Amino acid sequence: KIFMNTLKYLQSNEFLLDVDLWRLFANLEELNKISHSFLKTFFETVKEHVSKSDSPMDFSSILRTFFQGDLCQTHQIYCLNYTSAVFYLENLRQREDFGIYLKQWCEQNEQCKRLHLPELLVAPLHRLTRYPLLLDNIWKRSADGTEKGFIWSLKEKVEKSIWDLEGKVKWLDNFQKFRQLQEVIIWPQVWDRDKRFFVPECLKQSIRENNSSENILSSANRLLLHEGRLTLAESTRLLDAYLFLFDDFLLITKIKRNKKKYGGSDTSLIPVCPSLTPELQSFIREGGFCTVLDQPIPLDRLILKNVDPIHVTVFSLRNAFLIQHENRYRQCIAVFLLQAQTETAKKTWMSQIETAISNYTAHHETKKSTAFCFPAESSEI
Repeated sequence: KIFMNTLKYLQSNEFLLDVDLWRLFANLEELNKISHSFLKTFFETVKEHVSKSDSPMDFSSILRTFFQGDLCQTHQIYCLNYTSAVFYLENLRQREDFGIYLKQWCEQNEQCKRLHLPELLVAPLHRLTRYPLLLDNIWKRSADGTEKGFIWSLKEKVEKSIWDLEGKVKWLDNFQKFRQLQEVIIWPQVWDRDKRFFVPECLKQSIRENNSSENILSSANRLLLHEGRLTLAESTRLLDAYLFLFDDFLLITKIKRNKKKYGGSDTSLIPVCPSLTPELQSFIREGGFCTVLDQPIPLDRLILKNVDPIHVTVFSLRNAFLIQHENRYRQCIAVFLLQAQTETAKKTWMSQIETAISNYTAHHETKKSTAFCFPAESSEI
């Protein structure tokens, strides 16, 4: 509330007017109001029981009012906005005026107890996960059978809402991550990638309109399994490469550190998603981006080979492995010799790729087998 009310005060004096209160704090005021009301009513019941030892400890009406009311729903709304809020905050913290607001106007307040805004924003998430523990303790101490059954059903309901929320939060987190990757990963046109392909200027626009490679990462169901920086060996030089292993293909990109992004926009202004690896976050803040080196390699067309150290000593390569891309006719159409920084990193990469291929193959074999199973004939036909 210190951070929120201070920001409101500054905005009333025409400072930080472009900062969106909802994106940062969501329904915090409503959440605070209903949480405080629950807490106050709860302790009043306890106080009444202590002062009148003969009065029964009746929590049923309180629990019914709040847990069948808006208590969990307000928490859910806040939690669903949490990932977006952290993402938005990370972007705002790069600004000098917002940094002054955080450090000088808020963090120095003794009520913050030296906690920063990211540490405080997560508190309502922790509160929600503690409600089942509270209900479980009340259930254990309840003597009435009907009351025990009611409290147990409430506990199950709250736990289910947390499980449902966890899935939604993971989905949103994955969505934010992929949206960031779409900003950072650049897909060059085929004539820029390979000089062998000549396309007259008059035809380039029609090809661009039919090219939807940028949308490959828009699928909400795709998962990023592993990523990291490797060295790619070419015939005359070594390239800094960044690899993205998804659950259905491998993407090899070249690292570019230019301030200007492909297309003209400044990448240093792109907000950095906190769920990305620290290495990639740092790289994005430096104004870097990743240019796709070649077409994505589907996992069912990827051949992984270990490279014996003896074979690459001449080229001063260590911790190397080979990735081979085959087309649908089992012809090798591309080969990539990659080098990890350490032997451990190399083993991790190879293990991750092998596991991804195995899971992908097993999943698609299951789909094929079920596709050939004819459904039972309907009695209505």
